[in-house]
Amino acid sequence: MLTPAEVDQYRVIDTDTHVVEPYDLWTSRLPARWRDQAPHVKWDDNYQEDAWYFGTERIGPAASAAQAGWREYPPDHPPRLADVDAATWEPKARLARMDAYGVWAQVLYPNVAGFGAGKLLTLGDSDLMLACVRAYNDFLVEYASADPRRFIPIMALPMWDMELCEKEIVRAASAGHRGVIMTGEPTFWGLPPIAESYWDRLWALCQEMELPVNFHIGSGDMSIFDHASPSAGPHANYAGFGVQFGLANAKVIANLITGGVCHRFPCTKFVSVESGVGWIPFALEHLDWQWLNCGVQHEHPEYDLLPSEYFKRQMYGCFWFERGSVRSAIDQLGPDCILYESDFPHPTSMAPGPATAAVEPREYIAAELGDLAPGVLRKILHDNAAALYGAELLGSE
Repeated sequence: MLTPAEVDQYRVIDTDTHVVEPYDLWTSRLPARWRDQAPHVKWDDNYQEDAWYFGTERIGPAASAAQAGWREYPPDHPPRLADVDAATWEPKARLARMDAYGVWAQVLYPNVAGFGAGKLLTLGDSDLMLACVRAYNDFLVEYASADPRRFIPIMALPMWDMELCEKEIVRAASAGHRGVIMTGEPTFWGLPPIAESYWDRLWALCQEMELPVNFHIGSGDMSIFDHASPSAGPHANYAGFGVQFGLANAKVIANLITGGVCHRFPCTKFVSVESGVGWIPFALEHLDWQWLNCGVQHEHPEYDLLPSEYFKRQMYGCFWFERGSVRSAIDQLGPDCILYESDFPHPTSMAPGPATAAVEPREYIAAELGDLAPGVLRKILHDNAAALYGAELLGSE
C-alpha cells in the first residue's frame, strides 16, 4: 500500500487547475483606448464584492474561483482577491502549495473569459476580442515562466474566426503553450456544431502541431442555473450544478465520435476536463449499443472502429474526487486514457480547508489508489499527461 510520502515518486501532473486572473491582466496589456471596454474589476456596492466587468456589463465575482482554503461553503465566496490564499493567483506561492500537496506540475486553465473564450463575444468589437485573447495567452506564458517545467499553459482561441484561430495557435504554441481550450458548445455562441466540417481546419492544425484539444465543462449554455428550485437552497442547488455540468461532456464525446471527427483526425487528442471518469464506461457502452442498433456501420462504412475504440485511441477523461468509480473506469477502460486532476482552486477542488470535504492530493492518491500497480499509477498520475502535453522530461532534473 502506497503511503502519502511515496506519492511524490510519481511526479504527479495535475491536468486541471485554474490561475485566478489578476485584476490588471487586460488593462495593463491593452492600449488605453480600450481600458473602459476591456475586462476590468471594480467594486460592486450591490453585492459588496469586487466584480469583473466587460464594459459596463457585470460578468461575475472577481474572487469566486479562488475558493481553496476559504472559510465558507460555496456558492458563498471571498469578496476580494486580497482576501484569498495567494497560491490561487501568484506563481511562487502556487509552486510552494504544489510541493505541499505532492503535485509536480499543473495544467493551467482560465476563468474570466470562459472555458473557450466565448464570453469575449459580448465585447462586440472584433479587434478588442482578439487583443483580449492574445493578452491572456501572453499573461499565461509569463506566469508559467516562473517554472516552465512545472506549469503547462493552455491557450485560449479566437474561435469566432477560423483564420485568426490558426494564426493564434501558431503564435501561442511558439511562445510555449501546450494545448488549446475549446468550447464544446459552439452553437451556443452562434457557430456551427462541433462535428461540422467547418472545424476541420482546427482539428487538422492541432493534429499537425500535436496539440491536445481540451473541452472544459461549462463552456457554453449556463441556463442550468435557471432550472434550479429556489426552495432547495443555494448550497443544495450548487451541489447539483456540478454533477450536471460534468455529465454534459457526454454530448461532446458523442458528437465528436458520431460526427466522424475522430475518424477524420485519428491523431488529434481530445480531453474531457473536470467531468470525472466514472460515467465514461457506461456512456461508451451505451454509445456502442446505439451505434450498432441504429445501423451506423451501414450508414458510415468508412468508420472502422466502435465508439469505445475511438475513445480509447484518442480521448481522455480527468478525475479528482472519485473512489470506487475511478477504479471501475480503470478496470473497464484501462489506464491509458485516464488523467488525474485537482481542479485547484475552484470550489470543488481537492484543497483542504474549513468549508470542504477535500483532502490534499497526496493523501487522496495514497488512500484511494495506493494499492494499484505501480505501472498503472505511473500512467494515470504522470506518463499519460506527460506524453499528451509534450512534457516527457518534466520529471527530470
